[in-house]
Amino acid sequence: MKNDWRDKLNNLKTDLPQVEETPEVVVAAKPAKKRQVEPLRVELDKRNGKPATLVTDFKGKDDELKDLAKLLKVKCGAGGSSRDGEILVQGDFRVKIAEILLEMGFKVKKINFK
Repeated sequence: MKNDWRDKLNNLKTDLPQVEETPEVVVAAKPAKKRQVEPLRVELDKRNGKPATLVTDFKGKDDELKDLAKLLKVKCGAGGSSRDGEILVQGDFRVKIAEILLEMGFKVKKINFK
């Protein structure tokens, strides 16, 4: 009597149709737009004595700039702003931002890197 529920469960498992597992699809970062021919400048700036990473020379729509700024701020876990083709991320994230931009297909010009 104790194993009745186990027998019923095993019978249910054998009656179920077998499903093949599909591999997970990995979504890559969006490639850079073809309009951006010139490299983006990544540099460190001081704002009120605090470090800030600047990404300048962005050519594109304001919506694309805001999306890129949001992605960079989320990946760095920092605040910032974007306007007039310039993205400001609070803190020194030059190396990390340059790597992210290169993975996305942008050309990067590194200013004041060690």
